[in-house]
Amino acid sequence: MKHDLLGLKELSADQIGHILDTAASMKEIVKSPNKKTPHLQGKTVVTLFYENSTRTRLSFELAAKYMSANAANISSSGSSVAKGETLIDTAETINAMGTDILVMRHGMSGAPHLLSPLVSAAVVNAGDGMNEHPTQALLDMLTIREHKGRIEGLKVAIVGDVYHSRVVRSNIYGLTKMGAEVSVGGPATLLPMGIEKLGVKAFDNVQEAIVDADVVMGLRIQLERQKKGLFPSTREYFRFFGIDEQRLKLAKPDAIVMHPGPVNRGVELSTSVIDGERSVITDQVTSGVAVRMAVMYLLSRGGF
Repeated sequence: MKHDLLGLKELSADQIGHILDTAASMKEIVKSPNKKTPHLQGKTVVTLFYENSTRTRLSFELAAKYMSANAANISSSGSSVAKGETLIDTAETINAMGTDILVMRHGMSGAPHLLSPLVSAAVVNAGDGMNEHPTQALLDMLTIREHKGRIEGLKVAIVGDVYHSRVVRSNIYGLTKMGAEVSVGGPATLLPMGIEKLGVKAFDNVQEAIVDADVVMGLRIQLERQKKGLFPSTREYFRFFGIDEQRLKLAKPDAIVMHPGPVNRGVELSTSVIDGERSVITDQVTSGVAVRMAVMYLLSRGGF
């Protein structure tokens, strides 16, 4: 039976914990002087990205190379997709070349789920539309666990463009399964109706969401996904919803600050918060490589 990582909605708490434990050991490799291991020797990893990416794409490719896999990348602008080839045809072509792991990002929600039954390669969802971004949530949880020693019982506040964020959906699924209390906050126009049904508390301001939080996570304002202006201006947004030193005082004194990146400085977070001692944003990037190493390694061994 083929195994994939299409989202955290389908995973159990035990499976998530197993990935995080594996990623913790992989992080030691990432930090070591010698990053070459034989974990994926002889395997082929292809990254297929229909949307722009720097961190996610690079970390998957580095993760593959650190584990001695053959890695190749395809972007929609530089492939036969630009000539009119369909998503299914592209995936079947890649699969026919002996690909073992297909890492995919697509602007359409559900695209990886569509491809999974059509290819023999293990499919990893690197972000599909406004649905999920599972490896981002896993790296967030790994970072939280390393800095806080646990996830269960923590209060995590996620604030910003909740409506368009696939990161927040994966984090909600993952964090609640691992026992965290999740609050979301942002402008009413950027909060999905009924999000409370996912087991979170929702606020139309960031102050209430942040109060007594152990973790404060900012989300990027996704202007590229907005069909119309859902707030007056970025300056206005920061004034009322941005995380600065003053608002951060509402969280616990030892609260950590996170962001999936890239950060719009002075919009979602102030520069002093981004570069401050509570920020673990850089550590999230390191965790990202480790998590992607863990996911691909476990998939190559039969799943989670």
